[in-house]
Amino acid sequence: MSLPMWKCPDMKVTAANMNSTNGSSNNTVLPYSDPTEVWQSRLREIQGGIMLASLTQVLIGATGLLGWLLRFIGPMTIVPTITLVGLSLINVSIQFCETQWGIAALTLFLVVLFSLYLGNITIPMMVYRRKEGCVRINYPAFKLLPVILAVLLSWMVCGILTAANVFSDNPKDLDYHARTDASVRVLQNAKWFFFPYPGQWGMPTLSAASYMGMMAATLTSIIESVGDYYACARISGESPPPAHAVNRGIAIEGFGSLISGAVGSGGATTSYSQNVGAIGFTKIASRRVFQAAGIIFLLCGIFGKFGALLTMMPKPVLGGIVVISFGMVTSVGLSSLQFVNLSSGRNLCIIGLSLLLGLMIPSYLEKRKGVINTGNREADQVIVVLLSTSMFVGGVVGFLLDNTVPGTPEERGMLKWKKQMSSDTADDKRRRQRVYDLPYVTDFLFRHKFFHYIPFLPSFRAFRHTKDNSKDTKE
Repeated sequence: MSLPMWKCPDMKVTAANMNSTNGSSNNTVLPYSDPTEVWQSRLREIQGGIMLASLTQVLIGATGLLGWLLRFIGPMTIVPTITLVGLSLINVSIQFCETQWGIAALTLFLVVLFSLYLGNITIPMMVYRRKEGCVRINYPAFKLLPVILAVLLSWMVCGILTAANVFSDNPKDLDYHARTDASVRVLQNAKWFFFPYPGQWGMPTLSAASYMGMMAATLTSIIESVGDYYACARISGESPPPAHAVNRGIAIEGFGSLISGAVGSGGATTSYSQNVGAIGFTKIASRRVFQAAGIIFLLCGIFGKFGALLTMMPKPVLGGIVVISFGMVTSVGLSSLQFVNLSSGRNLCIIGLSLLLGLMIPSYLEKRKGVINTGNREADQVIVVLLSTSMFVGGVVGFLLDNTVPGTPEERGMLKWKKQMSSDTADDKRRRQRVYDLPYVTDFLFRHKFFHYIPFLPSFRAFRHTKDNSKDTKE
C-alpha cells in the first residue's frame, strides 16, 4: 500500500495544472466530486487486486500445496520466520511509544506487574451458581485480565493528565496523541449504523499491476501466517498444526480477504502476530474467547459509534501493549531453538544468516528507493514487496539453507520436531487430532471416502500415518 502507484496526488497542484490548461490563473481546489473520484478509482483497483490475489490464496490452501511443503519445514525455518515477525515491528512499537514514553512505560509496567508478579494472587468474589446458589470463589483477576486492567488504569491516568492540560493541545506535537480527546472527532463523525456492502465504491477494476502487487503481499502474508500458526500452537501448549489445518487456515484467510476486497475495506485479512503474543501473557487460548471477540468486532463494524470509541485509546497506552505483545512473539520464535543442536556450526550459521539478512535487506530497500530496476514495473513491485518483508526473507533463507546444507536429521532438530507432532499413546493421538478437527462433522467426514481426498479436511488420507492410526483417532 506504500507503493507510489497507490498514493493520491496533491489536489491543489492538480487543480492549478487544470486551471493553467484552461487559461485561468485562479489556483482553486478541485470540486469535492473530483478528489473523491481520485481516491475511489484507486480503491476500486486495489479491490480488484485484493480479490484476485485472494482467490489465488484460496486455491493454494484448498489444493494442499502449502501442506505438501510442510514436510520440508522444520525448526530452522520456523525460528527466523516467527522471530522476525516480532523484530520487524520495532518501528511500529516506537511510533506508538514515542508519543509519550512515560505512559507507554506505565502501561508496560502494569502488564508485567499483573501477569508476572501478581499472577498467582486471587481475589475473593461471590458468584451465583444454579445448583449451589451464592458461593465464594478465588478469582485470578491479575492472571486472566492483565491487559484490560493495565489499559483501564493507564487510560484513566491519561484522562486525569488531559483534564489538567499536562499534554499539549497542538495536534502537531507528539504528546497530543496521549490525550483522551485526541480522536474525539472520529467518535463525533462516526455513524450509529453502517453495513458495508459490495460495490459501495463502484465496480472493482482489474489490472496486472494491482494483481502482482497484491499477490506479492499475499505470499508474504502466507509465510507469516504459517509462522503464526506454529507460534500459536507452541504458546498454547499444543502440538504443531498438521498439514490439513494449515491448508484450511490459509484457505479461510483467502476467503476472508475476498470478502474484505468485495466490500472495499482497502485491506485484506490475515493472522495477527500481536494476538499470538496476547495469548502468552493472558494465558487464555480458548477458541470460544476468540469467537466472542469476532462477534464484538462485527458489532463494532456495524455500529460505528462503538468502533470509534475504541479509537480513542491513547496511542502510548496501545504502545505499551504492543511492546510486550511483539516481545512475546519474538520469544516464542526463539523457543523453537530447543529442538536443534546449538553446538553445530551449521545451525548457528543458518540461524545467524537468516536473521541478519531478514533485517538487513528490508532496511536497505527502505533507505534506497528505486534500487530494484528490472525494466518491468510489475516485476519491480513484486520483488520490492517480497524483499521488504523480513519474515519472507528470513524464512526463505532458512528454508533453502536448511534443506540444502548437509546435516543429520538429529542435528537439524527434525527428529525432536516430528516426535512432538506424533504421540506414543492412543490417548495422545486422539487429543492431538481433536484440537484441529472440525466440530460436529469430523466423524461424518471419516465415514465417507469422498472427503478423504480434500486436502483441507481432517479426514484427508495423505496426512494420516497409517490406516490404523486413523481408525484409532475415530474411536
